[in-house]
Amino acid sequence: MSLKPRTLGLLGLGAALMLGLGYVAFREDPVPVDLHTAARGPLEVTINADGVTRIKEIYDVASPITGTALRSPVDVGDPVVAGETVIAIVRPAAPTLLDSRTMLQAQATVQEAEAALHVAETDLARALEDRSLARSQYDRTQTLVERDVASLTRLEDALQRLAVAQTAVEAAEARIDMAKGTLNRAETMLQVPDAGAQVDASCCVEIRSPADGVILSVVETSERPVLTGAPLLRLGDPAELEIVADLLSSDAVRLQPGATAVVERWGGPVPLSASLTRIAPSAETKVSALGIEEQRLDAIFDITTPATERTALGDGFAVFLRITEWRKDDVLQVPLSALFKRNGEWAVFTASDGIATEQVIRIGRQNTQFAEVLDGLAVGAAVVTHPNDQLISGGQIVDRRSLTE
Repeated sequence: MSLKPRTLGLLGLGAALMLGLGYVAFREDPVPVDLHTAARGPLEVTINADGVTRIKEIYDVASPITGTALRSPVDVGDPVVAGETVIAIVRPAAPTLLDSRTMLQAQATVQEAEAALHVAETDLARALEDRSLARSQYDRTQTLVERDVASLTRLEDALQRLAVAQTAVEAAEARIDMAKGTLNRAETMLQVPDAGAQVDASCCVEIRSPADGVILSVVETSERPVLTGAPLLRLGDPAELEIVADLLSSDAVRLQPGATAVVERWGGPVPLSASLTRIAPSAETKVSALGIEEQRLDAIFDITTPATERTALGDGFAVFLRITEWRKDDVLQVPLSALFKRNGEWAVFTASDGIATEQVIRIGRQNTQFAEVLDGLAVGAAVVTHPNDQLISGGQIVDRRSLTE
């Protein structure tokens, strides 16, 4: 039994339709991916750190004597000139009140000094009499010698006695001076403070500014008693700033003096520039916010941006630094999101004509976004970023951007 041509055509059309539906049903759809073109350009590796500004030269002014610091003649923020501006005035300590025992002891000391002075005056009177006698004897002996009645030996003896008497007078006068000094010292112990006495500026110690700058802090504005070495105020020049950054010891070993840094989050519209001057020679153990013990140390940076461009920046301001550890201007690079490990080696998926190909590469330096490609990839190659488990070498892919167009 033969089939009609029309029937054969319908059967063929049905078979073709079934084959098409089967191909569509069992065909694997291309995996949508994000692509990035590998290109050459500058690459920079940075170390990020929080920092605090501080004035390079801080002057802490202390009291040179024990006494009373008068009301501060300067306030915080006042400009000062080295050797001219009076920044503090200290009056020497006044005598303190004496208790009854100390008072009796002081009075007894005065009486003893007065008695010693009286003894010295008596000794002086006796020495004067002895000198007068020695002088008269010398004069009489000299007259006898001139008349050839007395010998020269007798005259020499009289002259010696006169010299001894003169020396005794001088010694007695010296003892009187000593006794008067002792009496004056003893009498000062009996002085009591006078609460109503007026302050005489000539008796006070005026402290002048040791350097140009501004007053940063005043310990106490009002008048108060102070001891020798008690802090009075602090001053410095805000134009001469540096930055202290707190670094991990593992980050600090990768930096060298002269490393540049970008200063951000300081409050100004434009980032500032800084340069590393020195790193602390020893680290300290500090506990992080997560409770982890870390070895950290201070790195000091000079701000290289002119002071006229950062006038609002002052002492103790918080800043954020991006410290350049390494930089190269012409580097082939790919995003870190395109990298994955395969058998201990780094690899990427490259895209060509809708087909993904796994490619092993060798990388060098890397920052938080990109990695330097040393070998295994050419400029202009399209690499897949964020590869997922559906992606295999030789599999079909489609650029996700083309699906939204």
